[in-house]
Parts: sequence; structure tokens; C-alpha cells
Amino acid sequence: MPAITLPDGSQRSFDASVTVAQVAESIGAGLAKAALAGRVDGTLVDTSYLITDDAELAIITERDADGLDVIRHSCAHLMAQAVQRLFPEAQVTIGPVIEDGFFYDFAYERAFTPEDLAQIEKAMGEIVKENLPVSREVMSRDDAIAMFDKMGEKYKVEIIKDIPGNEELSFYRQGDFIDLCRGPHVPNTGKFKAFKLTSVAGAYWRGDASNEMLQRIYGTAWGDKKALADYLFRLEEAQKRDHRKIGKKLDLFHFQEEAPGMVFWHPKGWSIYQTIQHYMQKLQNESGYQEIRTPQLVDYTLWEKSGHADKFADEMFSVESENRMYAIKPMNCPCHVQVFNQGLKSYRDLPLRLAEFGSCHRFEPSGSMHGLMRVRSFTQDDAHIFCAESAIQDEVAQFMELLFRVYKDFGFDEIILRLSTRPEKRVGSDEMWDKSEEALRQALNNSGLAWELLPGEGAFYGPKIEFSLKDCMGRIQQCGTIQVDFSMPERLGAQYVAEDGNRKVPVMLHRAILGSFERFIGVLIEHYAGALPVWLAPEQAVILNITDKQGDYCEKVRKILAEKGFRVSADLRNEKIGFKIREHTMQKVPFLLVAGDREMENGQISVRTQDGQDLGTMTLEAFAEHLATEVARLGRTGN
Repeated sequence: MPAITLPDGSQRSFDASVTVAQVAESIGAGLAKAALAGRVDGTLVDTSYLITDDAELAIITERDADGLDVIRHSCAHLMAQAVQRLFPEAQVTIGPVIEDGFFYDFAYERAFTPEDLAQIEKAMGEIVKENLPVSREVMSRDDAIAMFDKMGEKYKVEIIKDIPGNEELSFYRQGDFIDLCRGPHVPNTGKFKAFKLTSVAGAYWRGDASNEMLQRIYGTAWGDKKALADYLFRLEEAQKRDHRKIGKKLDLFHFQEEAPGMVFWHPKGWSIYQTIQHYMQKLQNESGYQEIRTPQLVDYTLWEKSGHADKFADEMFSVESENRMYAIKPMNCPCHVQVFNQGLKSYRDLPLRLAEFGSCHRFEPSGSMHGLMRVRSFTQDDAHIFCAESAIQDEVAQFMELLFRVYKDFGFDEIILRLSTRPEKRVGSDEMWDKSEEALRQALNNSGLAWELLPGEGAFYGPKIEFSLKDCMGRIQQCGTIQVDFSMPERLGAQYVAEDGNRKVPVMLHRAILGSFERFIGVLIEHYAGALPVWLAPEQAVILNITDKQGDYCEKVRKILAEKGFRVSADLRNEKIGFKIREHTMQKVPFLLVAGDREMENGQISVRTQDGQDLGTMTLEAFAEHLATEVARLGRTGN
């Protein structure tokens, strides 16, 4: 007689073993109809799962995050079934849930087309109408291999052969379709209310470029049509804001095959980069950081001592010269320890904060690179704080204060904090990890801010706090980190003389706020759709003449404003003023300054904003004050 405890604390007793679906039905017909899965004693299961003993149960519906995952996972199977109905020779491989959707990889003789996607989506709708029951089966490894071998599914045979152990495997069947899967899945195909296939792309089998190319179909699924429509709108908006398109349109940067994953910055893009760097330099200097510069090429033995060679060998670029192996630095931290090690340090020298806008290189697979968001060559706003163990709390608190100021200045007010703890592959003792994790946990609790736990997501040398900002479309962008490291300073011989005269190993705090300049600029471009705040805009104003008569005056205005430190240009082309206004509006210039005969005679300019607002006629002094005020606001919306 199992007793079932529900999330509200109430209990229901049954005379015999009972399925999740039967418990839902006992509560009400509405819940029974909405049930997609259940969570029994914390484990996600199908509605057909049989509960034999006392248990805690939550019924999962489309309103739950778990429910959306079940819908999307099941929708991947729905898509695979539709593909094989239309293209019987297509072989299915893997089909996981991803953020906001799912994908499935298929082996087929040709690439799928947009027209194929439309047909597949239509076939999915037909299967939904058939309301096919979805059932779970188990079978032995040998039986499963024999079944898929008979079906001609060689990829499934390979997957099953690579699964360790000899336990029975689970499969899900709906109509004539069956696939290897842990589940859970929706109880029937009639549960799907809103889905859309979004794109198709090539993907190597098992992500290995030496393997054959497969066809990956992406899709999304939601609990209702309104949620799907909202998502598709956000997707369309994200495409409009794609930093790669905007970067090309605004002439900010480009990429080319001769340097894959490495940015060619154009003058306007480099202006943004330099503005950010100068801003960060000023703040870090005010916060007690000393800026340094370390080599790009370092003997490989240093990376072996630090532990990076063991962890990141596949991601490091290396080169041999004069019978020595060097690595192009993938990160800055071992080099910063070398600076610390020059000259014996005292406890009076601590905390020592060393900052570097360090240029790093990492080998990212060609398929994973994505504009500025994921590159092979990047610059970190990196710094390392060498301090005594007793100073960790103060240093983390000061860093968080600086980080929140920076994010606010760039226009980001909603920040998500996460604590990432020890990974399976790591260096250092458990005692060291206990101390490190507790130090960051205390720092987070002392801040009074909400935070989340990410077990196993720490760096190999220490736990970290991750700082993620939310952009205007609600997307989470992980940027900043601070990490506690007891291990690397010891491995690389860092010491200081403590107050008692003994030598001790300093704690090393790894920290970054932007993460990398490249990715952060990509985030900014998409957040602002290219219309950056005045302080960041490559051109803050452009002076436009109506006729050639005002050419000299416009150049005089440009020179006066430039001497005041503003980024201003003059457009003296023999074009109609309306054409020039439209062009510079499309280029996202914050202020358009128009000069005709009247403005020239009175020593004034007519001022328009990038969004079309007419600010009227101003003297140069008045506009300079107005522009200075806008620049001083930075990205803060409340000023």
C-alpha cells in the first residue's frame, strides 16, 4: 500500500502499486490530461512508471521547466519518425535537448533543403493527430544490436557497442519508430501543441572532423502556441541584432580564411575596443592594480609545471624553435606568477594586484567558432591578486564592487551569480578545495545577493564565482569570474615572507570582468543593436553641410569639437542633406549636426539625434556641454 506524498505535503494512499498517470487521475481529470511525466523521489520518470513503495511525487506538466525538456526530447523523436517516413533510407544517430529546443543528426545521401524541412514539419503534425502511444521497452545489448543491424542503422549499432557495462538498455517506441533513449518521454504523440523546425546544418559524426558529415536538423518546441510565437519573435529579433551582420554594416571588423577565428579590427571597431580598454585601465588603476605585459611565446615546460599542458594540450598552439618547444600562451596566469617571483615579497607587499590586457590564443574547432563570441585569438581583461588567506574575503568583496560598477556603466543591471565547485579532473588536495569553496561561499553570503550552485563546474585548479549578465532579449551572457587558487602558486614556486618570518605560499585569485574584449564587444553590439551609448560610439557626432558654401564652417566645427576630445567627423559630400541624414542614421551616429547659411552666420548648428529627435539650434558651446553630459552618463539608464 504505497503512500504518495505530493509537493504541498498532502498524502494519498493506494491499495496496490500505482503509476504516475493513475496518481494524477486520482487528483483530477485536468491534471491527468496535462501530465507529461513525474518526479519520483527526485528522479524524472514516465507517467507509466510504477510506484511500488512510499514515495514523494511531483506531477510534471508543460508549465514546469522539466516539462519543457520532456516535450523537446520527445519532439526530437517525433521529428526523427517524420524524417524516416519521408526519407526511409535516412539513418538516425543522436537527438538531444539543447537550450530552447532540440536537434537530431541524420545520415542521408544529400543535404536536406528548406523545402524538406517544411515537409518534415507537416509530417510531424500528421503524427501528432495520430495520437500514437509512446511506450518504454528494455532489451539486452545483443538483442538491441541485432535489431538495429537488421534495420540498417549502423550508427545506432556503434553507439550501443560503445556503451559500457552489460545492463539492459531502454528504448522508446511510437508507432513504427523506435530509438535508444533513457527518457522520460510524453505518454503519446498527441501531447505536442507547438513546435517549429528552425534550420539545418552539417555536423560531423561524434564531432570529429575525420568522420563523415551528417545532417543536423534543429527545432524548437513549447507548451503552447503563444510561447512558440514569443520565442520565434525573439529569434527574429536576435537575427536582426546578430553582431556579425551589424559589424559588417557598420564597418567594425571582419574575419577571413587566412586567419580563422581571429579578428581584423577596422578603425571604428578599434575605436570601441580602445575606449573600453582605456576605461578599464582607469578603473583598475584607481582600484590598486598594476598593469604588466607578459610574452606571447613561452617555453612548453612552464605549461607542464602549471598543469595547463595536461588539461589543455589539445587547445594550445605550439611551435618549435632551436630545439625547444614553445606554446603560444592560452592564458596569462602562469606568466603572472613569474612576475610575482621576481624579488622576494613580504606580507607588506600584499595584496599584490597584477593586471594585463593579455592576448591569448586557443585552438577552437572550426565548427564552434562564432563571430566575436568564440574566437581563437582574444584579449582578456585579466588580473591576478596575490594575497594572504585571511584577505580572501576582502579581496573578493572589493572585486565584486568593481564588477557591478563596470556592468552598470555598460548598461547591465541584472547580474546572475553562480558558484562553480570542484570538477572531477582537478589538482590539489580535498582539504585545499574545501577551504577554497568555503571562502567563496562566505563571500557570496556576505554580499547578501542571491546565488546558484553549479557542482563540478570549477576550473581544474580552483572553484570560481561566475558572473553572468542578462541582455535586452533575456539571454544569459557569462562574462566575469573570480577563482581561488591555492595550487598554482605552489606549483610555480611563489612565496612571501609572513609576519612571523616564515615563508608562505600566497593565495592567487584569478579574476576577469569582461571576460574577453572580443566577446564582450559582441554582447554590447547585440544588446544595443549597434546603437551604442554615446561614450562608446566610434563617431559621437557628424557635421553635415547643406551646400558647399558651409564646407569651411563645418570643418571648423569639427576641429573645435575634436579639440575638446570628442570623436567627430564632417560629411562634406555633394549630396542632398536628406540622403546624408538617412545614411548616418543607419550608421548609428548618436548626433547629426546640420549647418546651413543661417547656422553659419550665427555660429550655431542644428542638432538631431540618431533616433530622429530634433533638439533645435545650439551654439557650439551649448552642444559641447550637452555632448559631455551624454558621454558622462556612460551606459547608465537612470542618470
